[in-house]
Amino acid sequence: MSGYDASAATRVVVGVSGSLGSVTALRRAAALARRLGAELWPVLAWEPPGGDPAARRTPASGLLVEEWQRLAKQRLASVLDEIFGEDGPGVPMRALVVRGATGRALVAIADRENDVLVVGAGRRGLHRAFSGRVSRHCLAHAVCPVLAVPPSPLESDLVAVHRRNAWHLRMDTRDL
Repeated sequence: MSGYDASAATRVVVGVSGSLGSVTALRRAAALARRLGAELWPVLAWEPPGGDPAARRTPASGLLVEEWQRLAKQRLASVLDEIFGEDGPGVPMRALVVRGATGRALVAIADRENDVLVVGAGRRGLHRAFSGRVSRHCLAHAVCPVLAVPPSPLESDLVAVHRRNAWHLRMDTRDL
């Protein structure tokens, strides 16, 4: 194609962790990429447990980092396979695993004005004060439009079911 600049292609960058919120964001990002005719860039950002300083203090840190990287790739591949299956998302996709803080990594990758960054908006209710740091960071620092996807309504129902199970409370299945 004459005059086509691949670097100018619209990208839909989405943070993926495997959580229910990130799966909802991934589905929304794929639908948006199809609608825009854009590339889908699912990104899983990871950090060593305890952060980089803790990883450097470990004698076998090189082996551990390689293992954590492998596990991150495995998790991303598993989520993508579970959501899209063998058919894929229906648009060109470039999945990335990045070492670093999630918000910073997503903002660094979605660095073009014509990109769209899709993130989960975090939980509702009491947990909101402690969640949503990634979406807040992206909204504050991204150079491109950011779509913060609210959690699925089913997520709160699932949390309620888990809470009832943890307290061994009877559940009326007629309400489900």
